[in-house]
Amino acid sequence: MADSDPAREASLWTTDFRLFFAARTTSLLGDAVLPVAITAAVLRAGYGATGVGYALAALLAPFAALLIFGGVLSDRFGARRLMVISDAARWFFQSVLALLFAVGTPPLWQILVLLALVGAGSATFQPGIASITPLIARDVQKANATLRISESVTLVVGPSLAGLLLVVTTPAAVVALDALTFAVSGLCLLRLRSVPMGPVGRGVSTFRADLVEGWREFRSRTWLWSVIVVFMAWQLAGSGPTMTLGYSTLVTDHGSATFGLVMSALGAGSVLGGIVAIRLRPRFPLRAGALSMILWTLMPLSVALGWPAPVIAGCYAVSGVGMAFWIVMFHTSVQTHVPQDVLGRVHSYDAAGSLVMKPVGQAVAGPLAVVVGTVPLLLVAAAMALVTCTLLLAIPAVRELRRVER
Repeated sequence: MADSDPAREASLWTTDFRLFFAARTTSLLGDAVLPVAITAAVLRAGYGATGVGYALAALLAPFAALLIFGGVLSDRFGARRLMVISDAARWFFQSVLALLFAVGTPPLWQILVLLALVGAGSATFQPGIASITPLIARDVQKANATLRISESVTLVVGPSLAGLLLVVTTPAAVVALDALTFAVSGLCLLRLRSVPMGPVGRGVSTFRADLVEGWREFRSRTWLWSVIVVFMAWQLAGSGPTMTLGYSTLVTDHGSATFGLVMSALGAGSVLGGIVAIRLRPRFPLRAGALSMILWTLMPLSVALGWPAPVIAGCYAVSGVGMAFWIVMFHTSVQTHVPQDVLGRVHSYDAAGSLVMKPVGQAVAGPLAVVVGTVPLLLVAAAMALVTCTLLLAIPAVRELRRVER
């Protein structure tokens, strides 16, 4: 069952939420532009596809490796303070990178080091998103849904914007312009009034004790670690192979233009899923979210069965609705059930756990496809969505978790 509270719905767009929304949207737009800009800059520098692979890995690897420590720092020093520092650091390092590209051809190692520092900044920024959202929004679910819509739009607009900028200017200029998104984000976060700069409700403790406490809080919630374990399996056998094989099959069989159309449809579906999550308020959010995961089955299934491109685009759009709705239900559950003073650490554990198996699934999909074929692996990926839904609904702690307001 679902219910709604009009008074709560009307209270979302406070001054602080508008500032946070602007900071988050600007930052997300920069995140979407950066890989395209870096790819163009590295290729122009003459390092080829191998250099691009190293550069993108240098950007992402520190994020995955340091995310849990970012959660500890966020809770220790205050999410808002750390996010502002992270924005300032990323603006500086990326500006230096843009300058190096502008004045010549920097050695590859310099590019990789600076991108790694930008990635490390992202790892210390990310946990604060979960910590700040409940502090600035009376309606946490609506806030998460609104932020999800913003993320979906930037994922579609960002690469296109980067491509347009690369037509009229140089890769170095695009990298420099992208660096400004961190400055805008930091300035917006500085203007927040309802979120303290320092930590919320903390005593004196050591870094190790904070790390252990975060793990204890994460492990003590059966519904939380159960979801992460299930999603590790889904990332390995579902999402990872779908991204590697599904995307490559679309480009090979239908062309890059069709692939772009399909990805735009996915983004549009994600926006619709966010809108649905604003309006629909299930009493058992993880139960409803698990059921919505069934829609994701259409994404790999449509490619595996070789359906026409317009039908595949429609299936990706429907899958985007289901995935966006699940993400909002899960993030809202975490932010409303976990105490504020440990929220950054708990979020970092669940985010790291959710992501850790995805690159493994992406990496092994290609070699496995050579042995068993692309279509069977995509069918397995489609089945994994059904398995994921079944497993989540079979766990009482997940199935019976109730929505709470905060």
